[in-house]
Amino acid sequence: MDKLVIEGGRELSGTIRISGAKNAALPILSAVILADGEYNISEAPELVDIATMLKLLNEFGISSERTGKSVKINSQYNHEGYIAPYELVKTMRASVLALGPLLARKGRAKVSLPGGCAIGERPVDLHLKALEAMGAKIVVEHGYIYAECPKLKGAIINFDIVTVTGTENIMMAACLADGETVLRNAAQEPEVVDLARFLKKMGARITGEGTSEIRIMGVEKLYSTDYAIMPDRIEAGTFICCVGAAGGSVEITNVPVDVMRTTLDKIAETGLQIDRINSTTIRVTKTKPLVSTDVSTAPYPGFPTDMQAQFMSLMTVGNGFSVVTENIFENRFMHVAELKRMGADIKLKDKSAMIRGVKGLTGAPVMASDLRASASLVIAALMADGKTEISRLYHLDRGYEDFVEKLSGAGASLARVKE
Repeated sequence: MDKLVIEGGRELSGTIRISGAKNAALPILSAVILADGEYNISEAPELVDIATMLKLLNEFGISSERTGKSVKINSQYNHEGYIAPYELVKTMRASVLALGPLLARKGRAKVSLPGGCAIGERPVDLHLKALEAMGAKIVVEHGYIYAECPKLKGAIINFDIVTVTGTENIMMAACLADGETVLRNAAQEPEVVDLARFLKKMGARITGEGTSEIRIMGVEKLYSTDYAIMPDRIEAGTFICCVGAAGGSVEITNVPVDVMRTTLDKIAETGLQIDRINSTTIRVTKTKPLVSTDVSTAPYPGFPTDMQAQFMSLMTVGNGFSVVTENIFENRFMHVAELKRMGADIKLKDKSAMIRGVKGLTGAPVMASDLRASASLVIAALMADGKTEISRLYHLDRGYEDFVEKLSGAGASLARVKE
């Protein structure tokens, strides 16, 4: 098992290019279940989760071959595979995204209840309730979801709470249903919009993506196509925070600037200078000490929960007092204990973390608890005095492509070593 060893205090410089978005790539790869043929999916990041999804697709008769940043996919006609086994699903919650497409295309699905990061309850009951409204018969037993329906029917779906994977799952299922499906209180995340673009390129009839009401008129057939995954807004935000931690000036390219306004504005409040060079390039420069500022997570277009841990790391050395409130997941403060080991002054109360900025952090052995927590510890280590060792590095590998290489290329002192 690998660990990451980081020597703090090195300013960053140069250029970092942002990879394709994992959270857009996973549902788009699931969507190829809906139509046979050949696909070329470019800007697909080389990540553990992406590799797991490709293995899962192989269970359904869908082969793939990676060449650089592109994945060539061949979906076989009349393959009988419809089971998403526990061995694959247990490592990645996004595997549940196979449920809707399998049911729509093959009339049945057997999908293991999902695993993934231990950041709190993320039940799939909203997915199941919606599919039942579309005519599916569903049984949950022995750790699996069993679903059957010869032909899904369009329906009006009112989500009780905003759910990104639920919106994506039902949107995919509705593409081949009879009649119109209306999703209300739908997720508005850019990754949902990217999936809708891909589905429409396959021949789907979708309107309203990016708003709280999405309408899908079912069609008889969809077709294979080529597509480029959008850039990863969370990766971009993470590297911006890295510059805020380490100091220096870095040009960051392939940034989805237009969908990051809330994140960019909030980080700019800390005193970090963010200059927009063009539609996809920014320059991030640290010219003065960070200023404490509050943040509260919310569904898009609010501040993303996936940036909460990274932002908190910056606030540990902010000049003043800040409050970070987590409104999406109830167990997403597991990085706090590790940050305190490095000298952070943080107190938890209900959904909020009260942070009093300290003069500096010190390196220490720490442990990653989930994907974004691992990134927050890297950020803390970049500004800490001395050496930090981060174990359980596999969490980082689930969501960041070439993370160590990108940071070391910008001047950071870090290396992967065997524990």
